[in-house]
Amino acid sequence: MTSLTRKLTAALAASTMLFSAPAFAEDAAASATANTEVAATTAAPTGPALWKVADEDTTVYLFGTVHALPEGIEWLDGPIADAFAASDTIVTEIKMDDSMAAEMQALVMAKGMLPADTTLRSLLDEEQLATFDGAMTKLGLPVEAFDRFEPWYAGMMLTMLPLMQQGYAPDSGVEMVLLRQAGERQKGALETIDFQIGVFDGLPQESQVKFLVDAAANTDEVKNQLDAMLAEWIEGDADQLAELLNEGMEDKALAEALLYNRNANWAEWIDDRMDDPGTVFIAVGAGHLAGTKSVQDLLNGRGIEVVRVR
Repeated sequence: MTSLTRKLTAALAASTMLFSAPAFAEDAAASATANTEVAATTAAPTGPALWKVADEDTTVYLFGTVHALPEGIEWLDGPIADAFAASDTIVTEIKMDDSMAAEMQALVMAKGMLPADTTLRSLLDEEQLATFDGAMTKLGLPVEAFDRFEPWYAGMMLTMLPLMQQGYAPDSGVEMVLLRQAGERQKGALETIDFQIGVFDGLPQESQVKFLVDAAANTDEVKNQLDAMLAEWIEGDADQLAELLNEGMEDKALAEALLYNRNANWAEWIDDRMDDPGTVFIAVGAGHLAGTKSVQDLLNGRGIEVVRVR
């Protein structure tokens, strides 16, 4: 896998928001023509990885997720199911409830729109425009469909839509499965949708355009990228997952914004949470729990022992 495809896959794993798009994105996916059969399969999986931090009266489980999955992937069993059942609080990256889609749409309309006298396609040079228009046509969408949006948002859509068209679904993703089974247990979030949008919206326009063009150039490959990540996730191979996700990210600013700065924030949150009794199950994108500068690395740097449970 090239460093470019690693970067796109890392973006997939880094933000729940990527799969929390407004309804018009789902409509676009449904209206385009695509093969929706997904081969779901893995031979003798050992199971996704799970970590634990604990003291005398507090336990925090750390579980790396895939935000969208094909139907039929079984993962909530063994130590993962036991840890989830024992937890009194479920924490995800962002608040995921019935208000999420409306909030996301309102924020995108507030922060993700270009000035009235500018179109997305006007920001692209001739070569970039050919790549973008080709990807839109391949997805069965009008080339002008995202003209009012900033490049970061269009790039997210071009990363997400091929997956949705080929059977990956947010409703089958780890967080949604967990939250449906959480019942009346307390639910929390490490970030807000506003914050996650700010991560992308705060990128320089040049970086946004590059992200968009990279996504457009890789619409045929994005499913293969996520399939490869999914295989390592199911096997619980955190080292190989880190290589696929994080190690090839050329754009250091993007890596800091999407992964490392957020990992540091979450490590601080967990450190503070250890002062209160209880059992917490934290479910965040798998890329945050893999490789150097992972949440576990940063907790170890704070003198907090992290033990792998599975």
